[in-house]
Amino acid sequence: MEVLEQIVKTLNTWLWDKNILLILLCGSGIYFTIRLRFIQVRRFRAGWKRLFGGFSLRGKKAGDDGMSSFQALTTAIAAQVGTGNIAGAATAIASGGPGAIFWMWVSAFFGMATIYGEAVLAQKYKTVVDGAVTGGPIYYIRAAFKGKFGKFLAGFFSVAIILALGFMGNMVQSNSIGESFQAAFHVKPLYVGIVLAVVAAFIFLGGVKRIASFTEKVVPIMAALYISGCVVILFINHAALLDSIRQIFVMAFNPQAMGGGVLGITIQKAMRFGVARGLFSNEAGMGSTPHAHALAKVKKPQDQGEVAMMGVFIDTFVILTLTALVIISSGAVSSGETGSVLAQMAFDRAFGSFGMIFIAICMLFFAFSTIVGWYFFGETNVKALFGKAGVKVYALVVVVCIVLGSALKVDLVWNMSDMFNGLMVAPNLLALLALSGTVAKIAKGEDTELFSRR
Repeated sequence: MEVLEQIVKTLNTWLWDKNILLILLCGSGIYFTIRLRFIQVRRFRAGWKRLFGGFSLRGKKAGDDGMSSFQALTTAIAAQVGTGNIAGAATAIASGGPGAIFWMWVSAFFGMATIYGEAVLAQKYKTVVDGAVTGGPIYYIRAAFKGKFGKFLAGFFSVAIILALGFMGNMVQSNSIGESFQAAFHVKPLYVGIVLAVVAAFIFLGGVKRIASFTEKVVPIMAALYISGCVVILFINHAALLDSIRQIFVMAFNPQAMGGGVLGITIQKAMRFGVARGLFSNEAGMGSTPHAHALAKVKKPQDQGEVAMMGVFIDTFVILTLTALVIISSGAVSSGETGSVLAQMAFDRAFGSFGMIFIAICMLFFAFSTIVGWYFFGETNVKALFGKAGVKVYALVVVVCIVLGSALKVDLVWNMSDMFNGLMVAPNLLALLALSGTVAKIAKGEDTELFSRR
């Protein structure tokens, strides 16, 4: 066990602490932004129109032929908008100062170009297996690299995402729900985990139809609830709002100007933590959301690429930004707390005792929707590796992980989740870069083929 812990620690040091992943993800985002001629700016309005044009809480049922574009987006956002949108923003501010939020915006801006590439490739290389449409990085990785190397990279990615999101990641999410409900309602986390597992099993067993139906209803509601709560707090803290925005811009380039030096915060720290929180919250370039975007029923691959960019915008520029402004304007940063505790304190200062209840409810929505999204992403890869026969076993293991995760917090499991999250990025980015010419052609409208049957 000690040997395993040391291996995990070493890999995480290289992947996360030495900023290798940040450089790869940001570099890819900049590359796609330039190659696609700032697609996130040119096609932003079109993406926004597609988002609201397809908005519906009761869309057509998803099936073997896929799901609606809006359902694909809500399934992707379900995974993107998780506990990191509350605790992640707080961690970025506590570790990198308010200026970290500016760099969070920068990383998200470039990430919008990366996720455009992921979505159009997912559409381009999706396929039909056992009569059902499926897709994701495993398929475009195989298209990018032929032969044994391609199969190895695709298989490596699939195993990594199943472990990182389906198993360990969902333990992390259920643990967040369990802790928040224990703090707010004094309910034992294990009981919460059992209820979550039962509800999750019901959704899982319904397949893509039930997953799409769940996300198209829950995601808009949870976003509206959280945004409304944040807006109310910002209204209460309105006197400090302009200064909070000023802190974000000033401390991004000169932390010393507003007390950052006392905390030991530098521009490098602001950049590091802001970029990290931005990238790993919206998941651009990580290879998770393409599984949902592949199933969208659209006329052209670029149509879903434009919609996918809205997922990053909503996750970072709306949800994470509102969280940040609530924390900064509350003055809770000076408390020295970090993570969810800091966010909790910010909401408590405005809502009083209701703040804890509000956060617990939001954690339930955010984390559980992420569990559903991550389960679906893992299921796609289980099918690709083991066929339909492996799905029931996979679902059972995920349900068990939800129960265990709610009551236990094993550091090794958490660290392994971080490790596999990092490892799945490499094959995905390699394929994206290898197929960047195809992405460019699709963006120009020169390649409109949706998929081929294999």
